[in-house]
Amino acid sequence: MSELKAHVQPFIELLETIADNKYVLGDRLIEVGVSGPDLGATLASVAMSQGELGHARLFYNWSFDLKHRDERKQKIDIKEQTGKAFSKVVGVDNWISLIAAIYTVNTGIRIVLESLEDADQKVSSRVVKMVREQHEHIEYAKQWAERLLNDEGAVPYKFRESLNELIDEVSEWLGRVEANGELQSKGILPRNAGLIDKFKEELKAVNSENVISVQ
Repeated sequence: MSELKAHVQPFIELLETIADNKYVLGDRLIEVGVSGPDLGATLASVAMSQGELGHARLFYNWSFDLKHRDERKQKIDIKEQTGKAFSKVVGVDNWISLIAAIYTVNTGIRIVLESLEDADQKVSSRVVKMVREQHEHIEYAKQWAERLLNDEGAVPYKFRESLNELIDEVSEWLGRVEANGELQSKGILPRNAGLIDKFKEELKAVNSENVISVQ
C-alpha cells in the first residue's frame, strides 16, 4: 500500500464498513443459523460464520495498519463493530432476513472489492482470495433465495420485503462509495466504476420470474 493511500481516511472507513458488516454477519450466522430449517443449513451457517469473521479480522487488521503504520504493531482484540454495519444487518433475527443479508451484502462487498482490484495491483494482492471466497457465500445464499421465493404461504413475500430493505441500504452505501472523489483521485477506486449498476444486474439473477425492486 502506497504512502498516499495510507492517508486516505475514506479508504479506512470503507475497510471498516466492510469489516463491520462481515463481523455482524458472522455473529448472526451463529445466533440465527444454528436454528436453520435443517441440519445442512445449520452446519453451513457455522462454517460460513468462521469465514465471515475471518474476513472481518483481515479488514480490521488492514484498517489498523493504515491508521497506525508508523507505530509499533499490536494484536487487535475485536470485541465489537465500529458502528458502520448496515442497520438491516444488525437487525437480522430470522433465517429469511439472514439469507437476504448474506446475499445482498456480500454481493455489494464483492463488487467493491473487484473494483479495488481493478484499480491497484497492491490492493489486488490483498483481496483476490477474499473475492473468490465471496462467490461461495453468495452462491449458497442465492440458492436459498430461490427456494424462499418459490416457497408457499407468506415466505416469498417476507423474503422479498427483507431483500428489498437490504437492497436499498446496500445501494445507498454503494452510491456514497462511488461518489467519493477522493477514492477516485487517489487511484483507489476507478472512475465510472458503475457499482450500483453492477449491483442491480447481479440481483436480477435471484429469480427472473419474481419482481425485485432495485432503486
